[in-house]
Amino acid sequence: MTKKLDVAVIGLGSMGYGIARSSLRGGHRTWGVDVNPDQTARFAAEGGASGDLRDVAAGLDAVAVVVLNAAQTEAVLFGDAGVVPLLKRGSVVLACATVPPDFARAMAARCAEHGVHYLDAPISGGAVKAGLGQLSIMASGTPEAFAAARPLTDVIATTVFELGDAAGAGSAMKAVNQLLAGVHIASMAEALTFGMTQGVTPEKFLEVISKCAGTSWMLENRAPHVVAGDYTPLSSVNIWPKDLGIVLDIASAAGFDAPITATALARFKAAAEMGLGAEDDAAVAKVYARQAGLKLPGED
Repeated sequence: MTKKLDVAVIGLGSMGYGIARSSLRGGHRTWGVDVNPDQTARFAAEGGASGDLRDVAAGLDAVAVVVLNAAQTEAVLFGDAGVVPLLKRGSVVLACATVPPDFARAMAARCAEHGVHYLDAPISGGAVKAGLGQLSIMASGTPEAFAAARPLTDVIATTVFELGDAAGAGSAMKAVNQLLAGVHIASMAEALTFGMTQGVTPEKFLEVISKCAGTSWMLENRAPHVVAGDYTPLSSVNIWPKDLGIVLDIASAAGFDAPITATALARFKAAAEMGLGAEDDAAVAKVYARQAGLKLPGED
């Protein structure tokens, strides 16, 4: 029988909320924590445990940190209300944000000073798979960190890639994934709107290209948002200047030129500057459409 844990999920956005629900469904007593009290209350109403994080931290077995970036991760772990100094020895932190590998290594070292394991555990799969417990985790850390996290990872993910026995390797692999994911979204937007200039409707684009060699998972996942004219954020535009910025920082440090990534980054920055940052990342198509004088589905 899988060991049942006391778990806190910090960050109840689209991914974190799904992780919290999957943890709860997997039988773990789970606290949901978010800066938005409505999200915290919503999760408690669905069966989440109640109680202030500082009051329950000493009894936690695992803390999943599902926030936006490195700065937020560090604040959650070691800020003024940081959780790590409150945790018991032998507990584990699953750090799920996209961060630079050097940052992951630094957090692992600081956690170790408190006797807390750190699993460098960036995630992939989207909000739907998070809610179904079907994520992929690109993980690295000590064998002890993997063992401590396994009862939780077993119920939030279908695939856990064990990429090394030290933090950093998981974040490096996530950077590779984000390079491709960001480029694929921008390429989908470019191809879809290019097709419109040739009389190919977004609906026909999706029908045909999703069955042809030019398809990708991102195309099949994001193009329907454009076709529906629905930019409710499942993964927002604002994520990509951060994530692709991390990719380019890592590339620069390695002396590696990544011009395609830089071009995709410029498209997402343009979308954010147009006021689209809080929309679904498929809204990058609006950059192309407006420059070409095109009307996307749902636009008057």
